[in-house]
Amino acid sequence: MRASDEVPVAEKLVYPESKQEAVRETLFGVEVADPWRWLEDEEAPEVKAWTGAQDALARGYLAKMAGRDVLAKRFGELYYIDSVSAPSRRGDRFFYSRRHADREKAISYWRAEGGPERVLLDPNTMGGEGENVSLGAVVPSWDGRRVAYKVQVNNADEATLYVMDVDTGEISKGDTIEGAKYSYPQWTPTNDGFYYVWLPTDPSIPTAERPGYAEIRYHKLGTDPRRDPVVHERLNNPKAFLGVDLSRDGRWLMAYVWHGWRASDIYIRDLTSGDASWKPFVVGVDAQFSVMPWKEHFYIVTNDGAPKQRVFKAPAGEPDRGAWREIIPESPDAVLDNVSILGDHLVLTTLRNAYGELLIHDLDGKLVRQAELPAIGAIYGVTGDPEDDTMYFSYNALTIPYRIYKTSVSQGGATVWASVDVDVDPDPYKVEQVWYTSRDGTRVSMFVVTHKDAPRDGSTPFLMYGYGGFSVNMKPYFRAGVFPWLEAGGGYALPNLRGGGEYGEEWHRAGMLTQKQNVFDDFIAAAEHLIAEGYTSSERLAIRGGSNGGLLVGAAGTQRPDLFGAGVCAAPLLDMVRYHLFGSGKTWIPEYGSADDEEQFKALLAYSPYHNVKPGETYPPFLMLSPEHDDRVDPLHARKMVAALQSATDGGGPILLRVEKDAGHGGADRVRQYVEEGADVYAFLMHHFGMTPR
Repeated sequence: MRASDEVPVAEKLVYPESKQEAVRETLFGVEVADPWRWLEDEEAPEVKAWTGAQDALARGYLAKMAGRDVLAKRFGELYYIDSVSAPSRRGDRFFYSRRHADREKAISYWRAEGGPERVLLDPNTMGGEGENVSLGAVVPSWDGRRVAYKVQVNNADEATLYVMDVDTGEISKGDTIEGAKYSYPQWTPTNDGFYYVWLPTDPSIPTAERPGYAEIRYHKLGTDPRRDPVVHERLNNPKAFLGVDLSRDGRWLMAYVWHGWRASDIYIRDLTSGDASWKPFVVGVDAQFSVMPWKEHFYIVTNDGAPKQRVFKAPAGEPDRGAWREIIPESPDAVLDNVSILGDHLVLTTLRNAYGELLIHDLDGKLVRQAELPAIGAIYGVTGDPEDDTMYFSYNALTIPYRIYKTSVSQGGATVWASVDVDVDPDPYKVEQVWYTSRDGTRVSMFVVTHKDAPRDGSTPFLMYGYGGFSVNMKPYFRAGVFPWLEAGGGYALPNLRGGGEYGEEWHRAGMLTQKQNVFDDFIAAAEHLIAEGYTSSERLAIRGGSNGGLLVGAAGTQRPDLFGAGVCAAPLLDMVRYHLFGSGKTWIPEYGSADDEEQFKALLAYSPYHNVKPGETYPPFLMLSPEHDDRVDPLHARKMVAALQSATDGGGPILLRVEKDAGHGGADRVRQYVEEGADVYAFLMHHFGMTPR
């Protein structure tokens, strides 16, 4: 018996009508049914009406959950807090963001060294009445006198780039650039212009083809952006990304062509040579490369021949790999996560069994020091300057909130520069790292958080979160939103699934393309391990994930509906036969494959959650979270899957679709929306598991 049967809802849900149409197509000799294809057209009046009715049903159901108001109050305590980011220094100025307990959005600040704090950009006051304006990247010039920044409506990916004078706060109207979705401006050392990636906004270009139209352009301040010179033409390949970087001294311009999340080509231009042509630096190698020019040398980070990555040093601009000298070899048991040049040193963050370490090397690769950290945790936001000995980094752990440390690169001696005061008590909980065996015999690690006195008799409600893709690392990072669950007696699990990068590129590739099923097997095996070891039971185990993690939840829930008591699926991909035709889908073909290829089509169809919903099956309760303005993963996936599950489920459920207004793929950016979503999600889970919030 499911927990949802034990705690019945007072009224039986009546779902909005979801008509089925006889839509079928034959691919490689296989007939594929798609009865809810009509839900792909979000502009159709009937689709809008259906979506609105589903959202109203979900919100009405969730509003009646016992304990929801208590949860909303608790989430308000956790999310309305004061915090600050690590600063970036440009010239004699520091730039950082600060969240205030009485504001909905974080504010960008600056201050001169020794001077007072001043507001730079406040998204709480930007935009017109009723308009939700979000602040994207904020990139100061090297002298700190100007900033280029991105504005995104409803926290969507689409963006417009602006330039502001820091001293006066005046926005330069003549320097406004539309089509800044993929832009991260690279300022010149003279601070009078920047290179950027531009994407046309022409509505006649099909959405799925737009990434192939990206160009690298140069903008000189005070000139018409519409006439910005193109320095690298478009690729005409929507499956690849184009990026740009500029060396600190302004000599070396680098164009990156990323082929998914597995390989990159690099082309270079010496801007002092007078030669405007691009020279191939490393091209056609099935591996990732990145280059950091510094003091007449290139420092090259790559996983070519080294799945956990290594570092080379070469004369600047030298493409002959025979002249490259390996200065930091691949570690046998730690993955190189990030490399920066700060304080005339190489600063490395690594992952050892998926948790973070921080190491300082000299420019010839010799280890100078390893930073001492208080516990197994995660490192984020290493900031500083190649010429400045002061460095900052952020550290946190599963039950320890963020702390920002300030340190001398050359001397060490880190001190806490800032810490986040969150109303949580970590003492009652213990954090373990456990290992389990997946279906094919692969050993997989998982972080587990429980109350120190939690019994191992299967009675503890558990929430398992996963991702498993795109080489994304699931680090043991602090999530304030998990604490209401822990405080109500729940446990939390975070498995390091294949498809991620926690154990190197081989780990990533073992969970992509035709091997994607390994990811779902790892997730299912994690659930089975928690159950076998007495942490929880199937009827008390919930799963949650977003985006690629939403695909994970959808696949696990359709393959093993008997194994889970509830699921929360956010901004998901779920129709894997047609995903590449919408949003940014073609950019993910190198990761997932495409239904245009016979072998890949068979693998995609075999696990595609939408196509594997079985009529008459008993599915656990599912809450689908869909951002209204998601321009990365089209919300059609959530709509079609909800219709399929509602039609199929026999005695299970409920199956709910909650639409987040004024939100993009990353969700909303107002604190009150975080609070409302958190209250809804955990009220939903606690109701079905018979839990009472603190």
